[in-house]
Amino acid sequence: MPHNKFSRFQTEQEVGQEVERFQKFLEREDLMENTILGYTWTIRYFLCTYHTVNEDTLLKYKSYLVSGFSPATANQRIQAVNKYLRFIDFKYHVKAVKVQQKPFLENVISMQDYKFLKRKLKMDNPTYYFLIWGMACTGARISEILCIKAEHIVDGQMDFYGKGKKYRRIYFIKDYQNECLKWLESMDKSSGYIFLKGDGGRLTIKGVEKQLKSFARIYTIDKAVMYPHSFRHLFGKTFYENYHDLPLLADLMGHASLDTTRIYSRRTSAEQASIINKIVTW
Repeated sequence: MPHNKFSRFQTEQEVGQEVERFQKFLEREDLMENTILGYTWTIRYFLCTYHTVNEDTLLKYKSYLVSGFSPATANQRIQAVNKYLRFIDFKYHVKAVKVQQKPFLENVISMQDYKFLKRKLKMDNPTYYFLIWGMACTGARISEILCIKAEHIVDGQMDFYGKGKKYRRIYFIKDYQNECLKWLESMDKSSGYIFLKGDGGRLTIKGVEKQLKSFARIYTIDKAVMYPHSFRHLFGKTFYENYHDLPLLADLMGHASLDTTRIYSRRTSAEQASIINKIVTW
């Protein structure tokens, strides 16, 4: 049945059919699996709650998001809704919630703790050794890192479309490439995904998050800094400290706006506190 943007979705079956159509559209857009999952969940909730799409229901949904969620979460849901509006050719755009960027980085693993963790994992868990090193030396998102294949390591780089359909190339530094190739050779692995579980299945984002918390406990590292994006932040912060080129860093990290990248020109909250304690003696 052709889609009508003024239709009312009264039953779960009607909502399910519409969400399925939207999902196929997203798959054709070649979005990440987790992005598709988040977008379809959002639209399922919206249609089950408001039953129809018009400016009134869209504004009610935005008010619900603003009153109950952080600006970042609200904007993720709004982004999903706007993608759906484009899908149904609805000439309306829900404005994003303004997010005030913090003047400091929060909960970023220190270089000292990162190097300590690497040393431990090299002996105890090679898979996570290369996964964590990969995040920290490329600035890649965890969803991107888990897509690395042996062929990418051989090439020394990985090309794909990231957030916002932005083309991006991830480079593997020579030390990482050479050591990773030796690891893959020791497992007689020359193709396919490299970050796998014991049963041969691919590692998942939730699985990695859980394992990092476990490492925090085992190696006595602050659990607040043991999450995947912490290593992406470490890359951004350390790269900028050594090479003050924000446009280049934005390209390497896949940022659409320099405003997003600019956070890496700032100190962490711990560094700010340390500087204040050294300087302020009055």
